[in-house]
Amino acid sequence: MSSQTQRRRAEKLLEAKFDPRLKTYSYVGGIVIFTITIVGIILLPFWLIFGKIYINRYFDNLYCELTTRALHFKKGVWFQTERTIPLDKIQDLTFKEGPILRYFGLSYLMIETAGQSAQGVSDLSLTGIVDARNFRKIVLDQRDETTDKQSYVTSAPQTENGLNQDQLVPLLQDINRTLKNIEQKLENRS
Repeated sequence: MSSQTQRRRAEKLLEAKFDPRLKTYSYVGGIVIFTITIVGIILLPFWLIFGKIYINRYFDNLYCELTTRALHFKKGVWFQTERTIPLDKIQDLTFKEGPILRYFGLSYLMIETAGQSAQGVSDLSLTGIVDARNFRKIVLDQRDETTDKQSYVTSAPQTENGLNQDQLVPLLQDINRTLKNIEQKLENRS
């Protein structure tokens, strides 16, 4: 397969934009966490001074892109995480917004994939995507389109020997006749 064909198959469809209010939400969340923990109280002054710098860098490194075949995500400042989730592995995208997220005008999407290790645990959470409901709909529509194409392509499967469905039917009929002959011979012996 040529690289041009591969590029065409993995064409970029949509790049998610993250809401700048995510910065305020993260900064305030950090203050709350540092305030309620014993060790955090010691670190709170550092967060108040350097927290906004860290959050700005984190926000600048957030990236999420939908292609025709996968969902790509990148985040992190010191420790960067990059994930690629094939669309055919996505089971569900759960849209959530609680009272605090709603106060900040944010929501988050939990992406659940096939073969997760624990029930109710998401493989990936995306907080602060602008128009998250629409992004969720587009991703699910693209997933459905991708899986529909795959099922169409595999509707005439081939066996390990390279036989297609048309060649497999006569072979199975032959096997069926042979099994019936064996069954008759066993009945005649008894």
